[in-house]
Formats: sequence, structure tokens, C-alpha cells
Amino acid sequence: MTELFGERTAALIARYAERGLRIATAESCTGGLVAALLTEIPGSSAVVERGFVTYSNEAKTELLGVDPALIARHGAVSEEVALAMAEGALAHSRADVAVSITGIAGPGGATPGKPVGLVHFGLARRGRPASHCARTFTGLDRTRVRLAAAEMALSLFEAAIE
Repeated sequence: MTELFGERTAALIARYAERGLRIATAESCTGGLVAALLTEIPGSSAVVERGFVTYSNEAKTELLGVDPALIARHGAVSEEVALAMAEGALAHSRADVAVSITGIAGPGGATPGKPVGLVHFGLARRGRPASHCARTFTGLDRTRVRLAAAEMALSLFEAAIE
């Protein structure tokens, strides 16, 4: 994976290290891919505080404190859950910035209004309101949806420090 994102993640780690900031990930459909990309970089232990892989709804609740009623009401793949995941990652870590990812990588799992390739992202920073964005990565297979989601997560970490 270093060949795909190495320079980018190295620059990201360096910028966070310079500012003394720590990060956390809360990943569902990417299954820890973002944390893996970040921790491939030597010296990343100064920046990457922890990563949560919360693939199941129970894990989102138990590890991040996402309200099960929120998941029942909006679905795991939703703005509300992405925000709660990012906020939960901050609340359950010593990180300054957290990014969450929840989506439908496919090939199955689509529901009405939630197609394969739909991914919701949350960005939480200490002392600031959390923000959300969503992307639909159409026409991609499961691996490419996950890689595109990881790339978007890196973009969010970059935007949070600029």
C-alpha cells in the first residue's frame, strides 16, 4: 500500500507531528485500511493514537458509544452514525482529530436510497463541531470503493490541519 499512498501519508504524519497533534480512525467498511496506511509510515506512533474497527453495529455501540437507537432510526450507513462514530472516537481516545467511515462497499448490501458505493464520513476535532460529508463511488468494485474511501479519509485529515 505504501506505493499508493506513501508520500501522501508521510507528509500527513509529518504535519501532525510538527503540530503535536494525534489522530484516531473509526472505520467500518474500510476495516482498518486507513489506520494501516497511516501506520506504514515510520514515526507514525507519534501521531496515530488509535484506530477503531467497528464493522458491526454492536462494535459501533460498544467501542464508540454510538446509540443503538440512532442506528435503528437512520441505519449504520448515515450522516448521523458517521458523526457519532467520529465524536465517539474522540471521546474514547486521546486524539485531537478523528475521522470515521461507514458505507456500502458491495457487491451486496444496497437498500433503497443507499446504493453500493455510498460512504459517509465524519470529522471530529476537539473543541469544534463535527462535520460530515458523503460520497457515492459508482462503478467500482469492493476493493476500489474501500481504497476511494481511504483516500477521502486522508483528505479529511489533511483538511483538518490546514
